[in-house]
This record gives sequence, C-alpha cells and structure tokens, in this order.
Amino acid sequence: MAKPTGFIEYERKVPADRPPLERVGDWSELHAGLPEEEQRLQGARCMDCGIPYCHSGLLISGAASGCPINNLIPEWNELIYRGLWKKALQRLLKTNNFPEFTGRVCPAPCEGSCTLGINEPMITIKANECAIIDRAYEQGWIKPQPPTVRTGKQVAVVGAGPAGLACADQLNQAGHTVTVFERRDRPGGLLMYGIPNMKLDKQVVLRRTRQMSDEGISIRTGVEIGKTLPATQLLQDFDAVVLCTGATKPRDLNAPGRENRGIHFAVDFLRANTKSLLDSNLADGQFISAHGKDVIVIGGGDTGTDCVGTAIRHGCKSVVQFEILPRPALERTVANPWPEWPKTLKTDYGQQEAIALFGHDPRAFAIMTKKIVGNADGQVKELHTVEVDWKKDDAGRFIPVEIPGSEKIWPAQLVLIAMGFLGPEEPLLNQLGIEQDGRSNIKTPDGSFATNQAKVFSAGDARRGQSLVVWAIQEGRAAARECDKYLMGYSDLP
Repeated sequence: MAKPTGFIEYERKVPADRPPLERVGDWSELHAGLPEEEQRLQGARCMDCGIPYCHSGLLISGAASGCPINNLIPEWNELIYRGLWKKALQRLLKTNNFPEFTGRVCPAPCEGSCTLGINEPMITIKANECAIIDRAYEQGWIKPQPPTVRTGKQVAVVGAGPAGLACADQLNQAGHTVTVFERRDRPGGLLMYGIPNMKLDKQVVLRRTRQMSDEGISIRTGVEIGKTLPATQLLQDFDAVVLCTGATKPRDLNAPGRENRGIHFAVDFLRANTKSLLDSNLADGQFISAHGKDVIVIGGGDTGTDCVGTAIRHGCKSVVQFEILPRPALERTVANPWPEWPKTLKTDYGQQEAIALFGHDPRAFAIMTKKIVGNADGQVKELHTVEVDWKKDDAGRFIPVEIPGSEKIWPAQLVLIAMGFLGPEEPLLNQLGIEQDGRSNIKTPDGSFATNQAKVFSAGDARRGQSLVVWAIQEGRAAARECDKYLMGYSDLP
C-alpha cells in the first residue's frame, strides 16, 4: 500500500476552485491543481483496503457504487505517492480512454464508495486521476500510437460523444479502420456542447480528438446520418456500425403557458452558448442571453447547475433553480449506507457562485411549477408554483402532494428546462429498423450491445438511457469488444 499510516497522518485536500466572484467574469476552467508534493500525500491516504469498493462499478439501489470502468485506483494512488507518475499513467490508461474528461466532470462514485469514507473524508480519487493525466500531457507522454497492423475491416461509429469516442478508440487499437460521424461542427457530443467551458475546457476535448485523428481515426463532423447521409448507406459501406447517438430528446415541462416565448430546453441554451463562445467569444450574439433577466432553471441536476453558472456569466438579474425533490440530508441517513452513492446535499459551483453574487442559495426544493404566465406579447413574465410533500400512494410509491397555501409567483423573463432526457431521437432508428425498449432506448439483449439488425451495435445513453460520462466510456469499450469479436471471431480488447 502507499503508506500504512497515510490515512491517519494526512487530511483530505482537494485543489481549490478559483474564487467565485473572480471566475464568474470569464469562461476559463474553475479548477487549479495541487503542488506535486501535496498531490503525492493525497495518494498516500489510500488504504489499499482488502475489498476496494472504489473500483467495483456495482449498481446499488439504482445508482453506481464504485467506478463503472473499474479503474485500478489503489494501484495508481500508490504510484502517485511514490512519485512514479509515468507508471501511474500506464495503470490509469489500462481502464480509462479519457481520464482528462472524467477527472473533470465525473461525480466520482468511486469516492462515494471509498472505504475510508465510512468514518473519515474519502480519498481524493478524482483529483488524483486528473493530476496524472494533466501531468502526462505537460511532460509530453501522451503521443499518437496508431496500430501497427490493420485488419481491413471498416467500422462506422455514429456519434462523437464519450461512448462513440471510446468505442472508436478501442476499435482503432484493434486495427480496424474507424470512421466517426458527428452531426455537430465539432466532435465531443455533450462533452463539447452540453458541458460549459468553465467545467471542461473545449481545448481539452479537441486535444484528444486531434490525437485520435493522428492515430488513424476519421472523424467526420457536420454529417447527420439519416439526413446528410442515408442510414442504409452505412450498412453498404461498412462491415459493422455502432450507434452512439446519445439520449438527446429532452423531457418537456407539461404546464399551462408552456407556449410562451423565452422558455428553452437547457441543452439548447448551453449548446448555443458554447458554440458562440468558441466561434466568436460571444461577439456574434448567436446565443440565448440571460443578461439582465430573472432566470428560472427547472431541474436540480448537473445540467441545471450548468445553466445557473452560464446565466450568471451572462449577467442575469437573478437566478432560481427549482427542484421537485426535497432537500437532501447533510449526511448519510440510515437508509443510505456506505457503499451506496451518498444522497447528501452538495453545493456545486453554480450554487456557490449564486451565493457569492446574490447572497443566497438559488435552489428551491420540493417545488412544482403549476402555470406559466406571459405578457400581452406572448413573452414569459412569471411562474406560478406550489410546494409539495412526498407521500406514499396506495401502491406504496412516493408521489408529490401539493401543500395548500404554499402557492407563490416568481418573476421570470427566461425559463430553462433541465429535467433530463427521454431517449434517442428516432428518425435514424426508424430508417435502420432498430427496435426500442419500453423506455424508448435502443433495445439489446441483456449483457449484449447487438441490436436486432445484423452488424449494428449500440452503446452509451442511446442504449442505457441518460447517464454519466464514465458509464458512456464503459459502454463504448464493451461495445467495441463485442463488435471486434463479431468481425474477427475473437477479441483481445479488454
């Protein structure tokens, strides 16, 4: 193990974010790194416990417990402590194609299941991971490594998000000739246009996709399969096809007045902002501006938080974030034991910035939108809400019950719907005759990534539903292995 008494001697320390009032004035990344010596001591805290749940990747109570891609966390923690950074990189890349992404945006279920976290602050796994890969780029250790032998097999991957990129990377390593089709003008999927720049600098994404191109992967942007190129053409031109299109149908708000102007899906708000930022540093005005407006974000997840942070950077007048669920507990409850994902109250960067700027937490918990009211011109001007209490119905299911007398009217000139996603868009699936399951996701047999159509596979959110970037990488890797076995009769891919 790293140091037998490390978890006793050293306290948890994570890299400090830039001060909120400083960072809201730009779109640069929030985080800085720790000095090398400090980061090594964080590695020393790893207990190398007998049963390391941190890399188990189990699903417990419907949530991930431990790393879904089974990162060898105790191993590279020890190597960090010993200053063997290059060896730590080698161990990290055995399981994770893109640690520079997960080290920035993953909610770190690994830390939630850390054994030390039973009664002490858990290991800084996410920060350690990011430190390894960032150091590797700084030292020039990450270089293109194209395969030495090609199989002659052609594979099309539809979608350049984390699942598609991971799948393409693995298949390319196996020697297949891979073409990735992406309908947007830049690769990355939600990594590019769903996560704001301050959380994941887009140059980090482009740096990785440039390397993949240098390794022989063809990434064709601006090509929407089913529109720009007929889906059936893929079946003619390629030996296998992997659909990694994501779950891109946003869940809508069903409330009277939804037709008023000034109401947008969060994904449209975030995408337009990032594209304008990259194209012109927002000078072209081709984005949905929150400047000077009372903004209401409906949805309490990460995407909602990203909307809060983006609206603040626009210079909004105020921002409120609605969450229909009750406020989480400050610490684990009896019903949420280790190693389950801790369902505790977390104040993320967007809320921190709102508190610093406006003096209060922007979140309103256990609240439901009842009605949207617009002005005479059809522009949204206010939302009517009611507080709810969660009670069991006759079937034993928890449902929201309105609390009489809790009605409230909120001013709003911009409403952003961040209520999650429902599944993949269907035109492409219909063209290929792909079956969907009861949740509208691409249907595959249990434990398989093969669709009902010969030589067509699927991975990521399109197959499993809206999920984490780390799950997308895991799915992309697993689908690549199954596709490789289909093409060659066997597979050496992990």
